[in-house]
Amino acid sequence: MNTLTNTMTHTSGTDTGFDAMRHAMVASQLRTNAVSDQRVVAAMARVPREEFLPADVRAIAYRDAPIPLGGGRSANLPMATGRLLTEAYLTATDRVLLIGAATGYTAAVLSGIVAEVVAVESDAALVAIARDALAGVANVEIVEAPMADGHAAAPYDVLIVDGAIEQLPDTLLAQVKPGGRVVSGIVERGVTRLASGRKTDGGFGLAAFVDIACVGLPGFALAKPFRF
Repeated sequence: MNTLTNTMTHTSGTDTGFDAMRHAMVASQLRTNAVSDQRVVAAMARVPREEFLPADVRAIAYRDAPIPLGGGRSANLPMATGRLLTEAYLTATDRVLLIGAATGYTAAVLSGIVAEVVAVESDAALVAIARDALAGVANVEIVEAPMADGHAAAPYDVLIVDGAIEQLPDTLLAQVKPGGRVVSGIVERGVTRLASGRKTDGGFGLAAFVDIACVGLPGFALAKPFRF
């Protein structure tokens, strides 16, 4: 595992203000909302989220709301990401497939907890930001590809979808090891929830564990029924 702050150059101006906002995020958004894995809390307290955002929105890096990234995409809420990572029950030896890499923030958080992260993102502009921000972090690979396709370097111990989707494609599930863990945001009747499951030989299902605001990801829409 790599220590991200050893490989990143702080470019956001005065760190003191961002440090204070980061610690406020941990205290008010994570600890009060069942983000109970202390490794996740520590990583999110350490990783400078502002350095994974376009310059014009860095001032709101720690806001408890989606942050616009351009192209119709937004950064997920810290609380939603923290709950997903907590529910994934991560271990130090895990290979993680992260879907919805966006600008690389969640991959950066994971890099200090697990052995390897393959982070898939379909938006070329976001991929460029992620690769720049994560330069030198050896255990993270950023892949530009359709998110619903995942990445062929399977199998993975954990699948994390850092956003809300209408359906989990069989293509992604097939890339998870038997016994592997899956966490995702889901959209049901217009409501976003976080859900988790474990792949077994007998089948797979996602069970929602909390209703929560979560940004949507493109490319996962259910087919609309045909109407005459």
